[in-house]
Amino acid sequence: MVTDATVSDENLMLAYRDGDAGAFDHLYRRHKGGVYRYILRQCRERAVVDELFQDVWMNLIRARESYTVQAKFTTYIYKLAHNRLIDHYRKQGQAQLVSFDDDSEDAPLVAEPAAAPRDEPEKHLDIKQQAAQLLELMDTLPLPQREAFVMQYEGEMSVEEIADATGVTRETAKSRLRYAMVKIRQGLASWH
Repeated sequence: MVTDATVSDENLMLAYRDGDAGAFDHLYRRHKGGVYRYILRQCRERAVVDELFQDVWMNLIRARESYTVQAKFTTYIYKLAHNRLIDHYRKQGQAQLVSFDDDSEDAPLVAEPAAAPRDEPEKHLDIKQQAAQLLELMDTLPLPQREAFVMQYEGEMSVEEIADATGVTRETAKSRLRYAMVKIRQGLASWH
């Protein structure tokens, strides 16, 4: 059973492919938050997000026997998530956009950073406002730009990995990411 925290994701997936169920647990713990937030930022309904998230991991389980290392594991898992989202969008007939300022009960909840007891309330309020502003700016991005931005931010993926995961050219992924970053920076600059 693989237990070393320094074992690469790719080696964990190979160990899982070869029958080590504990390796899957390590992969899940490492990537569940990022993958969930990626899907959450692409969908509106919490129940749908939960279903898609579960489907991504089930698809990984089903594909384990045929897994070979062709790219980083993050590229692989985010490609599974991307493909599952595309399937969902096709069934719906349109892309569902996330609204982070929606106070309805079905709106996605975004975790706020916890303040240390010694933090000043004004600092905490400023951080909370900045996070809300960033989420609002992300919501205004076109879906392909938001997807590239979230893959880089949540998945720490390179431009090449984003291109591979989304099935576009490197230049298209780079362009989407660049436009997203420009819009985010402009929005944050105007906020101050």
